[in-house]
Amino acid sequence: MAVDDVVLINDQWYVLATSSRADESTRVLKHKDTFAVFDRYGDIQRLGMGEQGIYHQGTRFLSYFELSINHRRPLLLHSTVKEDNTLLTADITTPDIYQEGQLVTRKGIAHIFRSKLLWDGVHYEHIRLFNYGDKALNLHLEVRFEADYADIFEVRGAKRRKRGQVLPVQHQGRELVFSYRGLDNKTRRTRILLSQPPDNQNEGQIYFAIELLPQEKKQFYFTIACEIETSKPAILTYQQALANSNQAVITARKGIGQVRTSNEQFNGWLNRSAADLQMLATQTEHGDYPYAGVPWFSTPFGRDGIITALQYLWLNPQLARGVLGFLATTQATEENAAQDAEPGKILHETRQGEMAALHEVPFWRYYGSVDATPLFIVLAGAYYHRTADRIFLETIWPNIKAALHWINHYGDCDGDGFVEYARHSADGLIHQGWKDSDDPIFHHGGKPAEGPLALCEVQGYVYEAKKIAAKLAALFGETSCAAELEHQATLLKEKFNQAFWCEEIATFALALDGHKRPCRIISSNAGHALFSGIAHPEHARCVAETLLSEASFSGWGIRTLATTQSRFNPMSYHNGSIWPHDNALVAMGLARYGFKDQVQQILGGLFDASIMMDLHRLPELFCGFDRLPGQGPTLYPVACSPQAWASGTVFYLLQACLGLTFSEEKPQVRFHHPRLPEYLQRLEITNLRFGNAVIDLTLRRHLHDVGVNVLRKEGDIEVAVIV
Repeated sequence: MAVDDVVLINDQWYVLATSSRADESTRVLKHKDTFAVFDRYGDIQRLGMGEQGIYHQGTRFLSYFELSINHRRPLLLHSTVKEDNTLLTADITTPDIYQEGQLVTRKGIAHIFRSKLLWDGVHYEHIRLFNYGDKALNLHLEVRFEADYADIFEVRGAKRRKRGQVLPVQHQGRELVFSYRGLDNKTRRTRILLSQPPDNQNEGQIYFAIELLPQEKKQFYFTIACEIETSKPAILTYQQALANSNQAVITARKGIGQVRTSNEQFNGWLNRSAADLQMLATQTEHGDYPYAGVPWFSTPFGRDGIITALQYLWLNPQLARGVLGFLATTQATEENAAQDAEPGKILHETRQGEMAALHEVPFWRYYGSVDATPLFIVLAGAYYHRTADRIFLETIWPNIKAALHWINHYGDCDGDGFVEYARHSADGLIHQGWKDSDDPIFHHGGKPAEGPLALCEVQGYVYEAKKIAAKLAALFGETSCAAELEHQATLLKEKFNQAFWCEEIATFALALDGHKRPCRIISSNAGHALFSGIAHPEHARCVAETLLSEASFSGWGIRTLATTQSRFNPMSYHNGSIWPHDNALVAMGLARYGFKDQVQQILGGLFDASIMMDLHRLPELFCGFDRLPGQGPTLYPVACSPQAWASGTVFYLLQACLGLTFSEEKPQVRFHHPRLPEYLQRLEITNLRFGNAVIDLTLRRHLHDVGVNVLRKEGDIEVAVIV
């Protein structure tokens, strides 16, 4: 690794995002409930956190997969994932080849092309060899497979007292099968089909003796199917699977609005983000649901799904409908301390896999998040404003009322008007806001705050939820309910600004502890109070200045915790790192109060960060070190990438800059004081749909404003620009 690839901080080395080594574990494919993490060669190695592998329904079905030539690893030329995330390709070449200590073939004579894709629980691989030399090559192609059937929680580090039985590997002609009988009495199999019989095979290793004449091409295909009990996926040819995958991308894009700008680097960020959202969106009986992230969170999360749907709502409202439908169906209906469940509470996460089925972890269905429930109502209201889909809202109105009941009765456990959390499950999450690590809530000086804890941002979400629910109640003719909710929201806003405002740090307290003492900490959470509109305008201006100060804004983005705070650590998960989605929510809050210059500052920092990231993909989070000339941001070593709400960030930031909203009454698309940064001279929005109407727009940046022109309009829709 080159010296410029790393930085030394507190006696530990961290990899820069600009390093060629930073992407070794970030070659990711996903389709439905199957995902794969490869190294850049397309292999599966035991490196880093050991997270590489092919996973299906919460279990790793292949834990080792390595291709070698004449007992040596090939040389990597290039690898990438196609822009639409359907295909991983790697160009590699033969190394120096020796026989009895003598060099017989110099490196770079044969080209080896690998391409890989996932489709319906099956991994398909194409290997093509071509001899560019002037004499025949005798090559020994060896492929090694292993399957450990580790549950995703084992891969993350959980230790199990007992595991199921790994069965002997079965070899038969062009097929080898790995098997595991789990403690849940399910047999999981990894069935590997080869396009031609190997010349030799033994215990998961296969060998091909290849004579490759000058200018000759030879091809191999591997098919790896994930089976559980009698559930066997359909096996297609590589060409059929690739055609299906390409068609699925085309079909999915038809109903989604598209954005393109005059800046090709910005387009790279937009395109990768849209492709990641499409890849992470997984079909359920209620519609698509964005799985939170690969590898650790490839499953439905309530909070993550809601925020991702909000970010992408203006371009793809059907994703929000899928999220709302799924969460309404999985809403808790009874008290269950082991799951942190209470009637009306919205799901935190749900898991498949052996450990979840056996309740070795509480996450089969787990409800330990304090914010998903009010955010569910926020998304419902935003979806209605975006679509005017009253019929669907009526179907989930009982779920919205159940969520309101949870907020007022279970959420406000001490009756003081604020929503608090305290876990009930012995194995559940200690902290249940979006900062859900072990140590994010504390007092000045670093002392942990004792619960139950009332988080700053959660009160804002509750305020917004009640305002929205009041409008929906009026829509459905429940006028007394609407009036009561408006009254509750007004009281909450006044009480919040009195109890949470900390004049000495010019921002809102991070939280109130169990004794109602404010945690006087400068954190990004305060920006969410602007997002919800609960902050008084004079307080909002102070928060904006505080969050864009040098202590909070690194140059790449707003830190979760200011550098002046006692627990600040730029390498921590929640106490000094930078989370793209967090910045997007803060930016939307800044736009709500008219601070468009600050919105553009955040957009510019994260855009610059995306340029430095592999594949233009913003990860879940990255380290909060100061931006330095000539250096990219520093990666957080185990961040998910892709991560749904990180992928949604660019779309929410653009919406904040443009002040783009919808009115269901007109119907109308509105731009409130639109602004574009100087590196985006032109922006095109196409296929923007509202009901049966569709519109294409072009926006051009001027010195003090943005011009909006209609390129195409079909159906009943208006465009309004408010300056």
